[in-house]
Amino acid sequence: MTCLRNLIDEDSEINAKPLGPVSCIDVENVERPNKKVFSNGDLYVGDFKEVLPHGKGKYTWSNGMVYEGDWEAGKMTGKGLLLWPSGERYNGDISGVYLHGFGTLTSPDGSMYEGQWRMNIQHGFGRKKYSNSDVYEGEWKEGEHEGNGRYFWNNGNKYTGNWKRGKMHGRGVMEWVNGDKYNGCWLNGLRHGSGIYQYADGGYYFGTWTRGLKDGKGVFYPAGSKRPSLKKFCISLGYDNGPKSVLSQCSSLNLEGSTVKKRSVRRSVSEKISVSGVLRSSGRISHKSAESSRHSDSSRESMHHYSSGTFSFDSDGGQSEVQESTAVVYEREYMQGVMIKERVRGYTELPKKAEKKTKHHAKETKKSCFGIFKGKNSYHLMLNLQLGIRYTVGKITPVPKREVRTADFGHRARITMFFPRRGSQFTPPHKSVDFCWKDYCPMVFRNLREMFKLDAAEYMMSICGDDGLTEISSPGKSGSIFYLSLDDRFVIKTLKKSELKVLLKMLPKYYNHVKEHENTLITKFFGLHQITVHGKRKVRFVVMGNMFCTELRIHRRYDLKGSTHGRCTDKDKIHENTILKDLDLSYEFQMDKSLQKFFFHQIALDCNFLKSQHIIDYSLLLGLHFRAPEQLNGLLKPPMMPNIESSSAGQGPTTDGEVLFPSKGLLLVAHEPSSVSTDPGPHIRGRPLRAFSLGDKEVDVLVPGTGRLQVQLGVNMPAQANQKLSRDEADSAEVELFEVYDVVIYMGIIDILQEYNAKKKAEHACKSVKFDPLSISVVEPELYAQRFINFLKQKVFPEQP
Repeated sequence: MTCLRNLIDEDSEINAKPLGPVSCIDVENVERPNKKVFSNGDLYVGDFKEVLPHGKGKYTWSNGMVYEGDWEAGKMTGKGLLLWPSGERYNGDISGVYLHGFGTLTSPDGSMYEGQWRMNIQHGFGRKKYSNSDVYEGEWKEGEHEGNGRYFWNNGNKYTGNWKRGKMHGRGVMEWVNGDKYNGCWLNGLRHGSGIYQYADGGYYFGTWTRGLKDGKGVFYPAGSKRPSLKKFCISLGYDNGPKSVLSQCSSLNLEGSTVKKRSVRRSVSEKISVSGVLRSSGRISHKSAESSRHSDSSRESMHHYSSGTFSFDSDGGQSEVQESTAVVYEREYMQGVMIKERVRGYTELPKKAEKKTKHHAKETKKSCFGIFKGKNSYHLMLNLQLGIRYTVGKITPVPKREVRTADFGHRARITMFFPRRGSQFTPPHKSVDFCWKDYCPMVFRNLREMFKLDAAEYMMSICGDDGLTEISSPGKSGSIFYLSLDDRFVIKTLKKSELKVLLKMLPKYYNHVKEHENTLITKFFGLHQITVHGKRKVRFVVMGNMFCTELRIHRRYDLKGSTHGRCTDKDKIHENTILKDLDLSYEFQMDKSLQKFFFHQIALDCNFLKSQHIIDYSLLLGLHFRAPEQLNGLLKPPMMPNIESSSAGQGPTTDGEVLFPSKGLLLVAHEPSSVSTDPGPHIRGRPLRAFSLGDKEVDVLVPGTGRLQVQLGVNMPAQANQKLSRDEADSAEVELFEVYDVVIYMGIIDILQEYNAKKKAEHACKSVKFDPLSISVVEPELYAQRFINFLKQKVFPEQP
């Protein structure tokens, strides 16, 4: 009988399959105690234990493969040397006939990996030198770069930071050989999120990127200007928590103490654009500004694939030759790499603006009823919240699924648990303070999470993971504390006692409404909790879905109520993350007829529900992702642009000869489930929407540079935004460049926990004396709902003529 099978085929990869057992010995072919020849031509020389290789030995396969090292009960276990006929060799730990532990693999092409292995795959910490002399050292997972690591390209470029599935992902620092440096966020190998680009000549650009292109607002400091304060800059852009809220895990963030590498670098014309070259006196784009915008991304990169499967980045630098004595800085705004707005400001204006904002933020925090939870206390509050949710979800998940009952609602339907710091029989020890945890209506919220297709394990990992939660400043007057999960899927908000009571009171009807209308735009609630610390201080939380959880950048945010009194924002307080109000909205939106009809049908259903619960003060939270204007889209040539076949000669779908969505912008196409991501999000539920322009078919939207996105109510909805400009605005130096934009809309109804009670009736009576009763926010529920719907129909989404 045959006994010892080959460890690996001659032509297979090292990690293609397990090495296999070595346990079957043909005792008939024994020649002497330390040598055995098998019928298939294999040879073993070494120590035995009974009839099995055990101890030190050398095994030679008939195909030329050789192993020399430790054996245990017929299996290669311990340290050894493996040689393949191709010239590949491994020297290191082997366990259970797998490469497992620490070892070095050398390939014939000159590449070498030295580090940890798990089941034949690089896993753990290791260093690999590729055949082209690139070097990676850091963490590996399942054979790919994942975790913290450094990559050195053979051309001198270097990246230090986080990796995921073999690509730069998370926080990291990229240094180019020409002296340029980027410190910020990455996504799938491209700059994505907030970051700082430092040029070799001493200039800086603080801003945001999307898929490698500048996108959003930022500030450019030319070479020779006073070195910027990172903290003041973050505040001036609206990141009130300072640098931690922008680059919380980035290394080398101390810009004031860093030294700039001085080199003679040739720069592009991108920073030489004059202000008059990018601003206009009318609502149309000029050829001059279009040509200037061709070079607007001063740090555009090109990627090259190497045989090792990694990337190399080259930067063209692209910075202005500015006099050393300049004190001018530039406030800029980009859309997908195209600069659409620029304002020249003196450097001294920014610190004053930041200081003013800091004082304003401090004043708001002081008024907050939760002002006691700051600094270390805020960290304890976050930790308590994570511990409580982990305990509650873990306790309720194993319970067999069933329909909710009347007893599952109300104050008495709750889980209460005490969490001492030292731990107990039911709770783990922790680094926070002693606290009491209360979870309201756990069975109801468990069923709600399942309605919204949320897996319990993913829910806990998102909120209770080791990376923690991000605290964000309150956008409203309530002074509430907001936490955002690391993956942006969930928002956690503190509630007042009155809001808690309203939610518990309306929860049975809310549950039925959500169950009946899967496309409801009303806020999705996933949990209601209370933390009591020091025996008396109570903090109540509600976990909600983040309506702006998307891979696209949200450029504008609006909170729309339909009222006019006090519904505008001070221009000095506007930054990239500001939530604007009704009177700040300068756009009208046109959608496909079917999308618009379905939207208003659901709005009417949701408003009727809120009216029945005597709720007022709710609003439509509207997020806009702008695409670069059509005139410039052709200049960008974004990656991943799908090939689109159109029967309309490249003009996109038409209705009665009218072009609905230009082919260079967004495009509606028939829905293909296999072409879009099916991962459910906290705000995604229901079937794709149908579009009138495609014969009432279910549709997706094609977004240049991103790909195909599934269109659902309030999610990934394409539209055209028409900006309403006055003559005075047209002559201003700060107006937008274009009148018409392609946009992707995200929206939902929020703040639904304010009941029209006696206090609100008194407020309405007092304000009606001073102001127009129809302009104030506080009105009775029926009037509020009707005014809200009329505002959306007339001012935001007017019917197409």
